[in-house]
Amino acid sequence: MAMSGERWIFRHSAAVRVTHWINAFCLTILLMSGLQIFNAHPALYLGKQSDFDHPVFSISAERQQDRLVGVTKAFGLGVTTTGVLGLSTAGDNGEEAVRAFPSWATVPSGQDLATGRRWHFAFAWLFLLNGTLYLVYSVVSGHMRRDLLPSSAGFRSLGRTLRDHVLMRFPKGDAARHYNPLQQLTYLVVIFVLLPLMVLTGLTMSPGIDAFFHPLAALHGGRQSARTVHFVAAAAILLFAAVHVAMVLVSGAFNNMRSMITGNYYLGGALE
Repeated sequence: MAMSGERWIFRHSAAVRVTHWINAFCLTILLMSGLQIFNAHPALYLGKQSDFDHPVFSISAERQQDRLVGVTKAFGLGVTTTGVLGLSTAGDNGEEAVRAFPSWATVPSGQDLATGRRWHFAFAWLFLLNGTLYLVYSVVSGHMRRDLLPSSAGFRSLGRTLRDHVLMRFPKGDAARHYNPLQQLTYLVVIFVLLPLMVLTGLTMSPGIDAFFHPLAALHGGRQSARTVHFVAAAAILLFAAVHVAMVLVSGAFNNMRSMITGNYYLGGALE
């Protein structure tokens, strides 16, 4: 749909833009409140019960050579993370704080499990409602079929598209009218794998849901396994978001941001 000239297109509908920003806000609060919840017991396990002596992942402060250091461990292998994870600085006087994740990364910033859980649950339901509305709109409007499903030609060009991304060569002109196949596949994995996995594992950890529908916990190998998968899925979504923001910046920050705020996109790339 052209605007005032062949170099302009209307790239994102109002429904896509609104749900995108609500989704981004919800995921930010969910991540930060989730880290607050994790801080209450900064270790992950596999199975139905916690095996305190053998976590698959943990963040803690340990005393080494008469001083505290932050240590992050995965499958028994540890790395010192003092200053960020396990032991960070807090307050104006730079005092050391024993926390898995630092105060600037959690909601609320102070250690408060009850408040963190309330924030997490409230925004989880908003996120679920917003995602459902986006999915229904995408199917009914044709956005899913038109913009997110790769064509056979797109699959064949996937290798070239990946190489272009690595070399920081981004499409311009007519090639920029639509998502490339790498973007399409990534969005589909996030929409149909990572986000549903987050929701299902989150529900699995709820004692009420577990009592009402116990097979859900069995499906994930137990509530502790569900908690670990939930954490890994969240980390994968965070990685996606970091790469997504980086690509937005390097491929034309102003042009990309304008298209997600107003819908208008300039096919020549970022305006000088």
